[in-house]
Amino acid sequence: MKQTSGIDALLEALRQSGVNVDGRFDADAEAPSDGAARAGRGGGGGSQPPHVHVEVPFADRMAAWGKKALIIAAIVIVLVGLAAYWWFHPPINIHSTDTWMFVAVFILLPLFLVFWSRSHSYKEGTARVEANPGKAKAFKFASYVPVAVAVLGVLGAVMSLSIFPGNAEKYATVLQTTEDNFAQDIKEVNYSEIPVIDRDSAVLLGNREMGSIPEYVSQFEISPLYSQINYQSSPVRVSPLGYADLFKWFTNREAGIPAYALVNMTTQDAEIVRLEDNPIHYSESEPLVRNIDRHVQLSYPFYMFDQKSFEIDDEGHPWWICPVQSRTIGLFGGTTIERVVMVDATTGETQDLAIEDVPQWVDHAYPTDLLLEQYNWSGKYKDGWLNSVFGQKNVVQTTPGTDGNPGYNYIAKDDDVWVYTGVTSATADNSIVGFVLINQRTAESHFYPVAGATEESAMQSAEGQVQNLRYQATFPLLINVSGQPTYFMALKDNAGLVKQFAMLDIQRYQNVAVGNTVAECQKAYQALLATNGVLAESGVDTGAVEKQGTIAHIAQAVVEGNSHFYVKLDDGSAIYDFALPGLIEIVGYKEGDAITFTYVEAEPTNPVEEIVGADGTKTGNGADAAKEAEKEADATADAKGDAA
Repeated sequence: MKQTSGIDALLEALRQSGVNVDGRFDADAEAPSDGAARAGRGGGGGSQPPHVHVEVPFADRMAAWGKKALIIAAIVIVLVGLAAYWWFHPPINIHSTDTWMFVAVFILLPLFLVFWSRSHSYKEGTARVEANPGKAKAFKFASYVPVAVAVLGVLGAVMSLSIFPGNAEKYATVLQTTEDNFAQDIKEVNYSEIPVIDRDSAVLLGNREMGSIPEYVSQFEISPLYSQINYQSSPVRVSPLGYADLFKWFTNREAGIPAYALVNMTTQDAEIVRLEDNPIHYSESEPLVRNIDRHVQLSYPFYMFDQKSFEIDDEGHPWWICPVQSRTIGLFGGTTIERVVMVDATTGETQDLAIEDVPQWVDHAYPTDLLLEQYNWSGKYKDGWLNSVFGQKNVVQTTPGTDGNPGYNYIAKDDDVWVYTGVTSATADNSIVGFVLINQRTAESHFYPVAGATEESAMQSAEGQVQNLRYQATFPLLINVSGQPTYFMALKDNAGLVKQFAMLDIQRYQNVAVGNTVAECQKAYQALLATNGVLAESGVDTGAVEKQGTIAHIAQAVVEGNSHFYVKLDDGSAIYDFALPGLIEIVGYKEGDAITFTYVEAEPTNPVEEIVGADGTKTGNGADAAKEAEKEADATADAKGDAA
C-alpha cells in the first residue's frame, strides 16, 4: 500500500472543503526546470515551487449572480432590515450609539461583504466569472465606503471624550449647582411625610398585597419598576402589573392590565389599585405593537429616549414618563434632557413637552443615574482634565452605595422628588465634604458643605447599636432635625421587615439614637443632641425643663468610653443622666445634697443639659456652648466697631 505524504493529505483535505488547489509540487515531472527558470528564482537547483490558487466559494457565487438575483437579494435585505428595525426600534439619530450599532450590523457589514467579495472575484477570476480589473477596482473602491462611515463614527466618539480639547470645561457645566445653607434651605422634618422604608421593603409589601388577590396572582405579576413619587403630598412607590407570561398575555390582552400597585412609604400601607373603566394597555410586558418602548419610539423615531418611569397623576391615572436625550458634546457626549414625552398608559396617546412645560405632578423628568453622572462631571472636570487625572485638587464625587453602584435616596421637598447623595473626595475615603440635592423634574441642584460620615459609615454605626439583634440598616435618608443635618434609616431583620429606626448626626457621627418608632427615635435623638450641647450651639429651643430636688441616689457608669453620673431625686423614680466632661460639676455632689438643673425629657433616662448653681449661674454642655456663642458675638461686634 502506497503511503500518503503529509502535504498530499493537506491538499486532499483542502479539496474536500471546497478549495480549488491549482498547481503541482516539485514531484511534478512536467514542471519547467530550465536554467532561466532557475535563474529567475535566484539560481539553485530543484523544480518549480507550487502555485496555489484559492477560490472563495461565497464570493464566487455572489459574483456570478445576475441582475435579477441581485434585485431579489436587495429586497430580502431591505425586508430583513425593516423587520429588525421594527423589533429593535433604534432611534434614527446620528447621536445615538444604538443607531450606529444597528447601521453597522444591518447595513455597513453586509455592504462591505458584498463589495469586497465581488472585487475579489473580478480580480482573480473564477470558474463562473472572468477576471475584470476595471470592475474589481470599482468594487474595491465601493468597499471603502462602509469602512469610511464606521471610521467617522469612531472619530465622533473620540471627539466626545473629556480628553479632547475644550470638552472637560463643557462637561463641568452641563449641570449647574449652587452652594446653599442646609438649615435655611431644608425645612425641619415632618414625620408624617418622611419615608420610613426603602425600595426593597416596598417591593416586599406590594408582593404580599398582590398575593391576597387570587384572580390577579394567576394571571399577572407586579413590574419591578416601583417608581418613587409624591402622590397627594405623600411619598409613595407605584408600579404597574404585567402579564405573567406569553400565554397570559394572549388570553388577557383584550381586557388589558386591570391594576397597579401603590405602597405608602410613610405608613407602610400597600394597595392594589383597580382600574375598572380604564385598564392599562401599553406596558413593558406587551410583546408586540403595544409595547411601551416600541410604541413611543416608533411614534417619535428621531428621539433618543432615556430611562422611563411609571407615574400616576393627582387623580390616580397611570402615565409613562419618557425623557428625551440630547447630546451636547461631540457626537455622543454631554447627555442631558430637554424634552419629555408623556404617554397615557390606557390609551397610548402622547404629549411632547419641553422640559419647562412638564406638569408639577411629574417627578421623574430627569433619570436619577443621569443626574448623578452630570454632578460627577462637574466635580471631576471643574478645574480641567489634567487636574482630574494628576493633581486632583478639589476633585469630588458622589458617594458609592454598599453594592459599589452610586448610593442615593429620595426626599420630598416643595412637592417634588429630589435625589440626595453625599459628596466625598476623589480618594473616596470614609468622610464626606457635603451633600447634594437635585430636583428630578427641573435638574435644580444645591450643594451643602457639611463635613461628616459617609452613608456607609453611618449604616455601620447604626448597625453597631443593635449588633446583638443583627439588624441591617437601609441606605440613609437626609432630614433636618432641630437644624442639624441628620441621617435617618430603618433597621430591618433578615426577613426584610422594619423593626427599628435610627438617627445619626452627620457631623458628629458618634451621636446615634435608636427607637422602636419614629417618634421614639426622634425624641431619643434630640435628647442626645441636647446632652452633647449640639442644640444649644445651633440656637434651637431644646424644650429643657428645670428641676429642683434632693439627691436620693447617685451612681457612676462608663458607656461607650464616656463617663456618666446617674441621679435619682427623692421625689420620684426618674433617672437623670449627667454626661462628662460637660457636666463635670456633678462630681462635687453626693447623696442628700440639694441640686437644681435643666433636662430634656426622654426614655429611659433624662439627659441633663445644665446644672444651675446657688447664685443662678449655669454650667454644662449648653452653658458652655452659649458662652462660646456669646464670645463669638462680642468678638464680631468689636471687629465691626474697629472697622467703623
